[in-house]
Amino acid sequence: MRKQFLALFIGLFCLSAGMQAAKVDTLQVHSAAMNKDVKVLTIRPDKAVAGKKCPVIYLLHGYGGHAFTWIGIKPELPRIADREGIIFVCPDGKNSWYWDSPLNKDYRYETFVSKELVNYVDKNFATIADRSGRAITGLSMGGHGGMWLSIRHKDTFGGGGSMSGGLDIRPFPNNWEMKKQLGEEASNQQVWDEHTVINQLDKIKDGDLAIIIDCGCDDFFLDVNKAVHEKLLEKKISHDFTVRPGGHTGTYWHNAIDYQVLFFSKFFNKSK
Repeated sequence: MRKQFLALFIGLFCLSAGMQAAKVDTLQVHSAAMNKDVKVLTIRPDKAVAGKKCPVIYLLHGYGGHAFTWIGIKPELPRIADREGIIFVCPDGKNSWYWDSPLNKDYRYETFVSKELVNYVDKNFATIADRSGRAITGLSMGGHGGMWLSIRHKDTFGGGGSMSGGLDIRPFPNNWEMKKQLGEEASNQQVWDEHTVINQLDKIKDGDLAIIIDCGCDDFFLDVNKAVHEKLLEKKISHDFTVRPGGHTGTYWHNAIDYQVLFFSKFFNKSK
């Protein structure tokens, strides 16, 4: 039944996407680091299809998600791509937390997204192939990924964001398969300390990144988002931080993505 529903959803989505000027494709992008192909959904505005160079927002899904998560949450993405002149790239990150796992050589999603995927997109699409034309954000696990990758690869991404992100993983040592990638927290505390976003903030200074973070007031990640906000304030790093009504839900992310796209659109325009 689930497979039938998924097939119906994809069929209806493809039908509706065909009515848009934006071009929606599902690709298999090879990762040499993991020796496998990774599914990636791309949405290109009509001007990019015609050859005009456009900025790119990489959208990362959460735990249990896949390459189609974002188009399911926000079916309007093709229209937004055309309106803003932005390419959206949605990779399947499995349940990787977008790390290069120190335990599992088959999970090198930091390398894949920040290097292999970016290189593929710039080689095959009409992109602004510079950090001034790239941003990365996501929801939940993908919010962690958006901040983790932008901070650690600020030479690649000019903007980084998070929606309902797990920005400090340490209060949740038994959740979301993280110990499969990092080991048990109790016996691998240093590894956990090194793989959480809040402890990466010392790698940046004010002006290094355009940063936007938001979280719902009923979200179980609210406290760790507030802690990151406070640390950014202490370091005097400019950023947008918003707490708005909502929980850890698709309804919240359907709304939140609009503000993130607006934020990054302003960044791209300012960079011009």
